[in-house]
Amino acid sequence: MKIILMRHGQAEDETRPDSARQLTGFGHEQAKQTAKYISSHYQPDYFLVSPYVRAQQTLAELQVLMANVPSHIQQNITPSDDARQALADIAHIEAECLVVVCHMSIIAYIAALLTGDYPESFSLAEARVFEMDFVMTGVAREIARFVPGQSY
Repeated sequence: MKIILMRHGQAEDETRPDSARQLTGFGHEQAKQTAKYISSHYQPDYFLVSPYVRAQQTLAELQVLMANVPSHIQQNITPSDDARQALADIAHIEAECLVVVCHMSIIAYIAALLTGDYPESFSLAEARVFEMDFVMTGVAREIARFVPGQSY
């Protein structure tokens, strides 16, 4: 099984409530680049997304390329939610390749829980791919990462 953790693209300044902040034009471009990478290298069969607008706008760029993949809003993957509870909920999802679109800092903590490593910050619209036999703390290994605007 693979879990792809993706952070949202660049968001506008905090002139609105955090949950209502939208992607900038540059943020949409970042999300498009990462969506293109994911769609050309992986075959997601399920999307999970934060209820926050900028995460849903980021997911929309993935859905343009992979319109038939079902998606679900997971309420507890916002910036200040508990990563352990979020990962426990993610573990109940049956998918071979799951994409989770959310935020710093929860995304770094989920990644750390998966691998058993220390949390490491994600760049905007960065995607990291983890492989494991089942979802459990400390059993995944990171197999790839993509940061828009950087070549690998």
